[in-house]
Amino acid sequence: MSVEMKGMKTSTERTGSSFSGYPILALILVLLVLVTWNLSGNLPPDGATKGEKLAFIGLLVTPLIVLGFLAAGFFMIQPNQAAVITLFGEYRGTERREGLRWVWPWMGKNKISVRAHNIHSERVKINDLRGNPIEIACNVVWRVADTAQASFDVDDYKEFVNIQIEAGLRTVGSRHPYDDFEGEEVTLRGGADVINRELLEELNDRLKVAGIVVDEAGLTHLAYASEIASAMLKRQQADAIIAARAKIVLGAVGMVEDALTKLAQDNIVELDDERRAAMVSNLMVVLCGEKDAHPVVNAGSLY
Repeated sequence: MSVEMKGMKTSTERTGSSFSGYPILALILVLLVLVTWNLSGNLPPDGATKGEKLAFIGLLVTPLIVLGFLAAGFFMIQPNQAAVITLFGEYRGTERREGLRWVWPWMGKNKISVRAHNIHSERVKINDLRGNPIEIACNVVWRVADTAQASFDVDDYKEFVNIQIEAGLRTVGSRHPYDDFEGEEVTLRGGADVINRELLEELNDRLKVAGIVVDEAGLTHLAYASEIASAMLKRQQADAIIAARAKIVLGAVGMVEDALTKLAQDNIVELDDERRAAMVSNLMVVLCGEKDAHPVVNAGSLY
């Protein structure tokens, strides 16, 4: 389920144009030297006229304005960082080149981190496929892939990510039952690989509208809600006991069958129907009983 934006223009990142800041920095240093040298040789003498003083002030203020104008265009780009450049509200591109950069001072520069972010969601209470209330949480690793979409297509991309993670978690959690001892369905508890893959696809589908890519997503907490935890624990125990007993009985039947077949093939003992039934009964009791068997030695005849 993706987030649709009907009637709204979708932004696309493109490379912005900026200049290396190091030549501009060198120019500023040269101007500072020239201004200092020029001012030191043109100090107004004692008793200078008002016009001479105003000329000196103008000579001092003008270079400072120029230097301030040049300094206002500097910005720094660190590794895995980008700057969205705008001109009077119009998107003019994204600068991803590292180091000291410079643009005209009237251009806006909004820095965005494109590093990997890690979020551990809050525990969310939802109903699974069978309507049982459960608590679920996940861990998500995401990053900004398109800075233009993250800046202009959503109001606050970080808050958008948090909300969509919770929504995606609710959607995936409600598709599957918490548990299924019959093994007929993918469950939240037993199908970790399938659930994590579905969660990753769901979040990428939801967050692509904001230029966000999810690299990893997985459940970190899964439990029945407190109000039914005790009852569901008893149900799990009962289901587990039934499944275990069924497996034990099935195995015991196979062992008894093999034992009778082996006795007949090796001509160890001749068993009529009554003796065969007694042996089957005894073997099933021994193999399926929960306590150790106590043999009874028969010194006489079966009859």
